[in-house]
Amino acid sequence: MTKGTASMGLKGRGKTHIVCRRCGRRSFNVAKGYCAACGFGRSKRIRRYSWQNKKVNRVRIV
Repeated sequence: MTKGTASMGLKGRGKTHIVCRRCGRRSFNVAKGYCAACGFGRSKRIRRYSWQNKKVNRVRIV
């Protein structure tokens, strides 16, 4: 039973999420190509649900 840190230690390379161009949050998934916060890259409408309270366009880094 040596599985655990040995495998998980290899996962720290590369970036999963970068700053989104539309909402400015660090939620843009590089591999999937869309933002988890606003849906940029997947839909033209901003991802929004009635049960959430997210602030869109807090900081936009261009």
